[in-house]
Amino acid sequence: MTGVEIQPINPGGLPAPTGNYTHGTLVSGAGRTVFVSGQVPWPDEAGRVPADFETQCRLVWHNVLTVLAEAGMGVRNLAKVTTYLSDRRYREANSRIRAEILGDHAPALTVIIADIYAEEWLLEIEAIAVAA
Repeated sequence: MTGVEIQPINPGGLPAPTGNYTHGTLVSGAGRTVFVSGQVPWPDEAGRVPADFETQCRLVWHNVLTVLAEAGMGVRNLAKVTTYLSDRRYREANSRIRAEILGDHAPALTVIIADIYAEEWLLEIEAIAVAA
């Protein structure tokens, strides 16, 4: 990521972020931007969508990272991530898996509880990534 800087913005007048995110993200020196469409847990070779949330979440993150890799980017290029969960009960597992994937990288983040397009999909993730 030479030449591009993704700087967290956490103003003192706001409560400190309580998870793996930042209130805002300042991107400097970016020359390329990738908008990752909502990624979902596509069916496997047998046409099945995994039933459990953890497997779906890891699959969706795999899809996001695959798109980024195709553009020569990775986790550290993420500036904004939006996650749509089909149910509140998935919040903790989502946070845990996201922390594993992102490590110490903290992009701007939004999590929304929503009715997902297909009933069997438990989440969808879209993202914006930048590079020099």
